[in-house]
Amino acid sequence: MEAARRNMRPALRKRFYKSASPGEGNRLLLDGKPVRTPARRVLAAPDPRIASALAAEWNAQGEAIDPATMPLTRLANAIIDAVADQPDAVRAEIEKYLHSDLVCYRADGPEGLIARQAQLWDRYLDWARDALGARFVLAQGVIHQAQPSGAVDAAAKAIPRDAWRLGAAASITTLTGSALITLALAAGRVTADEAWTAAHLDEDWNIEAWGRDEDAMLRRAGRRAEFDAAVLVLDCTA
Repeated sequence: MEAARRNMRPALRKRFYKSASPGEGNRLLLDGKPVRTPARRVLAAPDPRIASALAAEWNAQGEAIDPATMPLTRLANAIIDAVADQPDAVRAEIEKYLHSDLVCYRADGPEGLIARQAQLWDRYLDWARDALGARFVLAQGVIHQAQPSGAVDAAAKAIPRDAWRLGAAASITTLTGSALITLALAAGRVTADEAWTAAHLDEDWNIEAWGRDEDAMLRRAGRRAEFDAAVLVLDCTA
C-alpha cells in the first residue's frame, strides 16, 4: 500500500534557485528573476505583505518544490490566471452557496448540538439581516429549504469584486461551506479563528463524541493552511 501511495504522488521538481524575494511592483523573484504563473503571467501581488509571504513559501522549500506546502502561491496563481479573467463566474459560484448555506441547516438533535449551532451560527444570520438586509430562513435536517430570492440577492451584493479579494473569498467559501461565514469574515465582523470554528462545528462535535482520526486531522491541517492563505489576502487588501 505504501508503494502504491508513493507511485501515485506526482514527481516534484528539484529546487533550482537559491533564494526568493519580493521585487519591484510586489513581483516574486527567484534569484532576482521574475516568476511566472502556469499561464505565463507575471506572479505579482497587490500588497507587499503578500509578496513577502509568497517569498517565504518559496524560501521554505527544501531540495524539491512541493506545491502542496505552498497554499498562497497556488491561490495567487488561480487568481491571476483564472479569477481575474472570469470574475462573474466566480461570484456566481459563491452565490450558489447562499441558496443552501451551512449556517441555515440545523440539527434536530441532540440538544447540545442544537444549542451549539445556535450559539455559533445565529450571529451570521443576524449580521446578514442587520448589515445586508438579507433575511435567511432556517431548515432542520438535510432537506433543501429554498431561500427568499431577496435575501440571496441582498447578500450577493457583498461578494467582493476585486479579483484578489474575490479569489480569497471563493477559496474560503469552498473550505467552509458557507458564503455567509465568508462574507462576515471579509467584512471584518468575525476573526479568522471564529470563522474556522463555526465552519467546523459539526466536525468538532463528532470528534468530541468519537475521537480523532489522524488522517482526517492531517487533511484538516492542510485545509487550514489554505484558509490562512486566503485570510492573509483579505487582510492585506481590505
